[in-house]
Amino acid sequence: MDYSYPDIAKMIDHSLLNPTLTRDDLDQGIQLALAYNVASVCILPYYLKRCAESLAGSSVKASTTIGFPHGGHTTAVKVAEARRALADGGEELDMVVNISKVLSGDWDYVRGDLGAVIEAAHEAGKKVKVIFENCYLKDDQKIRLCEICGDLNADWVKTSTGYGSGGATLEDLQLMRKHAPAHVQVKAAGGVRDLDMLLRVREIGVTRVGATRTAAMLDECRRRLGLAVIQAAPAVVPGY
Repeated sequence: MDYSYPDIAKMIDHSLLNPTLTRDDLDQGIQLALAYNVASVCILPYYLKRCAESLAGSSVKASTTIGFPHGGHTTAVKVAEARRALADGGEELDMVVNISKVLSGDWDYVRGDLGAVIEAAHEAGKKVKVIFENCYLKDDQKIRLCEICGDLNADWVKTSTGYGSGGATLEDLQLMRKHAPAHVQVKAAGGVRDLDMLLRVREIGVTRVGATRTAAMLDECRRRLGLAVIQAAPAVVPGY
């Protein structure tokens, strides 16, 4: 096999964004992410500080969302959210574009909106993933967003929130990898539910996936590699 366990585990942002998750669910999800040593925990913003404290000293990063899930917040509110998240220990911010402005063709607004949050994060030495919500967009709009994100030095372009009418597709991921500059990574969200799909998107050049089925995917990875399965619960949380 052309991968190791860390290669796969460090592709996963363990998603804890479903609004019905309780504090116990969130704490269990954080512990699951630690047990499997994933890339990050993307958690409801109100619980980010607790998450960052729980992850301190580990290689698992604390992350949260900005302008989630519809992207319609004003730029000032998105920047305020970003600064609050950074103060709470957030290391990676998953920001939703203003979908309405993209569909309206107001590219100057879109550039300014993205740039303000990216600048705030980069000034703090942290990273931003820009969520397109591709299910609502045409290919030329996705391509334009990839180009803008390249100009602004976004760290990732991301397919979806996982809460739109559709999630990541192989076609969209190929399009994004083709049109995003090499310094911009690609993240898939919504639809990567098993190890085989994760390996397929990895072949395209995807470096991160948002997932709630983390335990099932990584247990299968460990089985294929001949490693002991990790004992952690819950195996699945609501979402993606």
